[in-house]
Amino acid sequence: MKKNYFFTIVILGYLILLSDITKAQDPIFLNGGILYINKQTLLSSYLPFVNTDRGFLINDGEIHYHNTTTNEGIFSFTKRLSAGKVSFFQNDSNPQLIRGNRTFELNQVHFKSDQPQVSFFDLKANLDIEGELDFVKGIIKVDSTQNETTKVSKGMITFLETATHKNASNWSHIEGEVEKKGGREFTFPIGDKGVLRPVKISATGDVQNSYQAKYKLDDTTFFETHTVKAGIIDQINTREYWTVIKGQNNSEKQIKLTLSWQEDYTPISLIKNPEKDLHIVRWDEQQQLWVDEGGVVDLSSKEVTTIAPVKGYGYFTLATVKKNWMLDGDLVIYNLVTPNGDGKNDYFIIANINQYPNNRVEVYNRWGVRVYETTNYDSKGDGSENVFRGYAKGKNAIDQSQQLPSGTYYYVITYEYKDEKGSRMIKKAANLHLETN
Repeated sequence: MKKNYFFTIVILGYLILLSDITKAQDPIFLNGGILYINKQTLLSSYLPFVNTDRGFLINDGEIHYHNTTTNEGIFSFTKRLSAGKVSFFQNDSNPQLIRGNRTFELNQVHFKSDQPQVSFFDLKANLDIEGELDFVKGIIKVDSTQNETTKVSKGMITFLETATHKNASNWSHIEGEVEKKGGREFTFPIGDKGVLRPVKISATGDVQNSYQAKYKLDDTTFFETHTVKAGIIDQINTREYWTVIKGQNNSEKQIKLTLSWQEDYTPISLIKNPEKDLHIVRWDEQQQLWVDEGGVVDLSSKEVTTIAPVKGYGYFTLATVKKNWMLDGDLVIYNLVTPNGDGKNDYFIIANINQYPNNRVEVYNRWGVRVYETTNYDSKGDGSENVFRGYAKGKNAIDQSQQLPSGTYYYVITYEYKDEKGSRMIKKAANLHLETN
């Protein structure tokens, strides 16, 4: 026999309720129809709440969930009103579960725990946030394992184009993957093991772009398998790393990346002289080594920002670099070219040369004959065009259809560098080894 139960609903305004709220065996708040929360209305649920696959919930007021919350239907708000707030409360020592196969479309959302210790929310659902997320207290643990029904991750928090957040701290942030959609600058409120360690991306201006980020602390296994580094890199921060990946449908515009350091989690040996030698490095999957992405240091905020848009995505961390390897403007020259298609030194790499387009690159053989000459070298900064791959090029160059033989060559690089002292031309010449066999 089906029993009816009464629920305490605090009404500050007007509530339209057309759904069935019923009880079968265990107490549960079940919405299987249309549930509309009007403005200036507060609905509180202390029982597990389920919005079924027939449920249609529009929240333009305020909802408080004090127990497990499940969404299998439509859960949204009236977009033109920009209203609706949902608060998830944790009232005991157990993590509050938020789950479901359908996305929660939210405007304002709060996470609040009344527990004195560090507390958690177990997120096994997708939350799309259009307004603001307020980290009052409580760490949101995102379950990134695949949902066998939806074929995407069980949990995800997505900040849409205009979404923001506030009050992130060691006591309240997101642990796991976070997504940002849109072209605005954004700081990911991510952390691990009770530590907030955000990462910031610059604006691209393209609303179709999306990025995902995650932070890991003290993952020793990861660094044991990611040890190889480019010659310019001195010491790598092996305590922490950030993962940043871009969406499949992103435009060609790339981001600048900002990381920070903290004395408790960044090795002291890395930050003895950060303004001089602290950079951001990235694990290059193709080359299977850490590469330098450059860095401009802000001592007041303890942040490092890449001097140019990143050349790739994946794993990032901080590292010190050998400044005696670098030219003015953070140019780095790699003097080995092995154009065999393995993705490693397939062309003459001059890192950051694209930041100084008024440049000239020349290559000479051991008899002093110029075999390569170009201007505005590697204009895109990714090796896709106008780079030396072992073929002759330029005025009076020898046969340009055949690769040059292996051996030692000599390069001459000239570029215009501007700083607070004005503009000047910088010239660098040294050996270049070419291996084409």
